[in-house]
Amino acid sequence: MLKKLILPAMLALAALQAGCAKADRTRSSEAELLHTAMHQLTDVIVYDIFSPPQASRAYAYASIAAYETLRHGDSAYQTLAEQVNGLTQVPAPEAGAEYYLPLAGVHAFMTVGKALTFSQDRMDSLRSVMHNRVRRMDIPAPVFERSIVYGDKVAQHVLAWAAKDFFIQSRGYPKFTVSSAPGEWIPTPPAYIDAIEPNWKMLRPFVMDSSSQFRPKPPLAFDTSSQSPFFVQVKEVLETRKQLTDEQREIAGFWDCNPYVMNVRGHAMFATKKITPGGHWMSIASIAARKSDANLMQSAEAYARTAVALADGFISSWDEKYRSAVVRPETVINAYLDEEWEPLLQTPPFPEYTSGHSVISTAAAAVLTDQFGASFAFVDDSEVKYGLTVRSFPSFEKAAAEAAISRLYGGIHYRMAIEEGITQGRRVGELVVQRVQTRARGGTPDQPVAGALARGSGDS
Repeated sequence: MLKKLILPAMLALAALQAGCAKADRTRSSEAELLHTAMHQLTDVIVYDIFSPPQASRAYAYASIAAYETLRHGDSAYQTLAEQVNGLTQVPAPEAGAEYYLPLAGVHAFMTVGKALTFSQDRMDSLRSVMHNRVRRMDIPAPVFERSIVYGDKVAQHVLAWAAKDFFIQSRGYPKFTVSSAPGEWIPTPPAYIDAIEPNWKMLRPFVMDSSSQFRPKPPLAFDTSSQSPFFVQVKEVLETRKQLTDEQREIAGFWDCNPYVMNVRGHAMFATKKITPGGHWMSIASIAARKSDANLMQSAEAYARTAVALADGFISSWDEKYRSAVVRPETVINAYLDEEWEPLLQTPPFPEYTSGHSVISTAAAAVLTDQFGASFAFVDDSEVKYGLTVRSFPSFEKAAAEAAISRLYGGIHYRMAIEEGITQGRRVGELVVQRVQTRARGGTPDQPVAGALARGSGDS
């Protein structure tokens, strides 16, 4: 399994090495260092079966570590310290010393990614391959070692910051207590898994003032009378399932992104590993960076801002999920309409309202639109390695809208959770765009290769 995970990354790095002689360090080849590291982190997250919120945390801290290291290669970019909650001034390169910042930045990314995942040998394996490739690029040994040391300094600073976000303390908090009250969430078939991350709202947000800053309006009151607003939406889920088109089925599967799918074969039960929703959007950020020929710094910018939007989107959505604890459609339909009914997608193990997909997709789309434009068309092949097709979108907003409505097609969300989730996500995304200012005032990204050997200024 380890060889299967590392092989794609090694092939990408082999291609990178072919075009990365000292005289030909192109913008795209240097960016590939970071893209390869990001894809490896996603593979590890899938292997470790991280919850969607926990995956978003790893993406955010690792991406910020890369950004903070790399920004010293381009004076147009400024630190995120004091912009994101709790991040103090990050160590700067030593004044007058020479660095190869692509190495330092990707090393910082992978060091943080390793610390925040379980399968650390997988991150180490790619890091060793990457280091060996970079050693062959005629970079002086002192520069190589100095770059590694600097990447470590930034990584340790970011990890110390992460250690104070209340994640560790939340591991010891009580599990969600299932209630017998009508309309409240209970575990769903086939595995009846306990509620995932019921205390995620306790974590420190990245830009939000609190987890409840964008609290949505209350969900519709639970009411099983035939014409009640709530039950009308229950019946919509039932009827939608009956009338799905082939494309709607494809859309539902494409955006499933459920790392907890369980397969039942007789008395045996086994999991199917899938990318998380946040991982899908980090892949879209990578697709956009590659299509636009973004250099290393622009790619790091896209990853950092997208990851922050995803992380705060999950904190915001999970805050509401465990406040309202709304029952899933599958539970209501089985109890009141059709005891044999099953959704197209397997119901995820947490409360229904609001739709996490709707929140985080809309938030990520707002950030990506801000960087790449409102009419940035792209082909999304994020799910090909998981056996699914590709889909094309005229914009990030359209992709987010499709991700949101896919939850109705899948039979796992009511329309209210989707629509309110979109509103909630838009507010999160707008806040990230407003508060996370990566470009220094009046700054224009430098035209020279961001990763060229650079001397530290000593400035924070």
